[in-house]
Amino acid sequence: MKPKSVTLDDVARHAGVSYQTVSRVLNQAAHVSTKTRDKVEKAMAALNYVPNRVAQQLAGKQSYTLGLATTELALHAPSQIASAVKTRANQLGFNVVISMTDNLSLSACRAAVSELMSQRVDGVLINVPLSNDSADAIAQMCGNLPALFLDVDPQADVFKILFDPHCGAEQGVEHLLALGHQQIALLTGPLESISARLRYEGWLETLAKHAVTPCAVQHGDWSAASGYQQALLLLNQPVRPGAILVANDQMALGVLRAVHEYGLRVPEQISVIGYDDTEDSAFFFPPLTTIKQDFRLLGHESVNRLVDHLHTHGDRRRSSLLLPTSLVERHTTATPGETPVSQEALSQELIRIARQLSAL
Repeated sequence: MKPKSVTLDDVARHAGVSYQTVSRVLNQAAHVSTKTRDKVEKAMAALNYVPNRVAQQLAGKQSYTLGLATTELALHAPSQIASAVKTRANQLGFNVVISMTDNLSLSACRAAVSELMSQRVDGVLINVPLSNDSADAIAQMCGNLPALFLDVDPQADVFKILFDPHCGAEQGVEHLLALGHQQIALLTGPLESISARLRYEGWLETLAKHAVTPCAVQHGDWSAASGYQQALLLLNQPVRPGAILVANDQMALGVLRAVHEYGLRVPEQISVIGYDDTEDSAFFFPPLTTIKQDFRLLGHESVNRLVDHLHTHGDRRRSSLLLPTSLVERHTTATPGETPVSQEALSQELIRIARQLSAL
């Protein structure tokens, strides 16, 4: 036999207060004393009361639920952001429902956001890489429902909070140039990702400012496996790079393995810089020099700003924010230990040595 659901009347009787008082506590209304609020919350806990969010939504009340549309949570950055979003939302009394897509198309993002809207969320966070036009289309789709974007161009005219991609790209390039590197290769993320494209453009712009051209460029898919595969291609270029800028730490992990298998030493013969500063990057071998993006800060601030908008109905665009990045210097970068040697020059040197040996 199905157990009887606990009602607001049950909570009110247990707490010795009115039904209206319990309702005010649930809806976080003002003018409820701390003593009364504690009494009601203890009654809810004792009775295992679970608010009926659906009934509240149907009654036109705030659901205290936020939606998160996100890319694949198997990747480190999206999973860390999702965790931080849920933690902060719970601290503020909100639930979080998640709709995930592994397709970066506008139609896939529309479907993910539509799924969240069907659950009558109070606002949505969108951690999907979107072009300016696509972000604008999603914002229009949401209408009066607040939508905060976490992975768009800083120039996009939408409510947004994101890391400054140009700052992070510049920090990586400037660090290598200060060490004396000139033969610098680039390993980007997938260029359909706005983050990957902006990091790539930032690298190119900063290198051009110093009259340096990348010696090679490859494109990965954010995974360690693609970092390994693309690094092998970079290492087999006519001029071997003395340093590699990598668009995320997971790909950098694959790069470190490829360099090791190639018979080179990091950082003595080749420097590597990652991007993100994931928790594991300090435990790579060698520990990874990288560009730090504080995903916990992003998750917390995104919830703070969305909830604040729900309460104040402020100007969404003017409350947009760019978060800073920082260089975390560990043990995968150093001054060039060797002058990069072309494959042709190496072959000629081997032939010369072979001839000397045969003449003995």
